[in-house]
Amino acid sequence: MTSPVLQVTDYTVEFWVDGVWYPAARNMNFALEAGRTLAIVGESGSGKSTTAMGLMSLLATNARTTGSVKVKGIEMVGAASNQLQKFRGREVAYIFQEPMTALNPVYTIGFQIMETLRNHFDMGPKEAQARALELITMVEIPNPETSINKYPHQLSGGQRQRAMIAQALACDPALLVADEPTTALDVTVQAEILDLMRGLRSKLNSAILLITHDMGVVADMADEILVMKDGLTVEHGSADQIFNKPNHPYTKELLGAVPKLGSTTQRPFPYKVDAKPEPVIKLENVTIEYPKRGRIPAFTAVKEFNLEIYPGEIVGLVGESGSGKTTVGRAAIGLLPIKEGSISIVGNDISHATQKELRGIRRHTGIVFQDPASSLNPRLPIGESIGEPIFLAGLAKGADLAHKVEDLLDSVELPRSYRNRYPHELSGGQRQRVGIARALALTPDLLIADEPTSALDVSVQARFLELLQELQGKLNFACLFISHDLAVVDILSHRIAVMQNGRLVESGERDEILKRPKDAYTQRLIAAVPVPNPAEQAVRRAARLATK
Repeated sequence: MTSPVLQVTDYTVEFWVDGVWYPAARNMNFALEAGRTLAIVGESGSGKSTTAMGLMSLLATNARTTGSVKVKGIEMVGAASNQLQKFRGREVAYIFQEPMTALNPVYTIGFQIMETLRNHFDMGPKEAQARALELITMVEIPNPETSINKYPHQLSGGQRQRAMIAQALACDPALLVADEPTTALDVTVQAEILDLMRGLRSKLNSAILLITHDMGVVADMADEILVMKDGLTVEHGSADQIFNKPNHPYTKELLGAVPKLGSTTQRPFPYKVDAKPEPVIKLENVTIEYPKRGRIPAFTAVKEFNLEIYPGEIVGLVGESGSGKTTVGRAAIGLLPIKEGSISIVGNDISHATQKELRGIRRHTGIVFQDPASSLNPRLPIGESIGEPIFLAGLAKGADLAHKVEDLLDSVELPRSYRNRYPHELSGGQRQRVGIARALALTPDLLIADEPTSALDVSVQARFLELLQELQGKLNFACLFISHDLAVVDILSHRIAVMQNGRLVESGERDEILKRPKDAYTQRLIAAVPVPNPAEQAVRRAARLATK
């Protein structure tokens, strides 16, 4: 028997807050052998990411760890900084949850991958650049020769995630810690990334510690599963045992909340199809172009896009990362200018509106951004971030504003005491809920939801989807729901629009798109969706690989 790559014994993480030590993960015990994958699952705030970050002492200065963490037999708890530095990146690589904050905004992605390579290997600039280009190509970032010179903000959310994955895989690590590695990825690219991680595992016999709320990904990758709740391990077993014979009530609840593609019936339309009301938003022949900047030429992100959304209707917008989904969402509320066509919101044409005009129109709209960490002001407590739109609109102040903020926190199921916390003190899923509360603050006519459930665990996601439908029933707002999770789109949407390379390739009623797709690209998207069943997912994966 060889010793495990990772051995964790009686491991506890605590944070010093207001003179008290608060435990985030308690008495963790697990081992991970070479060539195997252990998935840690649980609700947002359960201690999953904290456990992973603490392995290489990447936690904030107010954290302390006790117990033992051995990587390849060498103790990491209390290790000297030079020892940790030697292991980080080379022996243990991380794929972080939020690429926008994990990547350095002032360096190109190519430079950051080259820096990792040259820090750990005796490699010249040309050799490092060739390897960086190979990695960027491997993770399927479009136009790798051009993209290698792009900065993080010039990439879509999914492309940033792929850039970080390329950096993590650069040194062929013995242990890969993947914290929500596919959160921002569409299903086709997600399938490719999971294939890459499996390839790393088989080629180098690497161990993978996978942290995710996507039970389809867990079914696809995991050999073992560890279930966490409130910082404690509640169940630990093989993937087959956890999925098919769970023992703990919480594990059963978690699995019961997983959305399954095709499990719901077509939602009734909130209007008569032959007597439609005036659309809340109408996009006609919209073309959006990013202008030339330096060496990067002008790029047409969206071409001749047409869409209407009616009161009380949810339209799901799906497609690969970089297909133009987020660009459409931002342009829809005037955050991006359009080159051609027209956009109108509640009867107001915003195609060439001034900033003053847009301020008035935006009272009718709300947006949930894809990356909650970079969209929240790090200097403001979350209560102020949520209440800011209400205050600026002149709808409330003082005690009345405080009550509205508390009601919004209740609606997204965050404790009222969190109003005084800062974004960095919350988990990724908790930050996403803050973004959702802020977007709903002005009870908008139109909600643009850009991957609003991407950072939420399945149980909170299920409650959020119920909440969104309840709120929509009360407020009758229209919603453009941008997502790569087709199972979520299946639950929510009345209609679905599919984008590829900036163009609308197919649109129609939900059942028509998901059950009878006409376009080959839509068919590929649906075939790539992982299902939360290890045996069934293995069959689907084999069938998908056979057609490549």
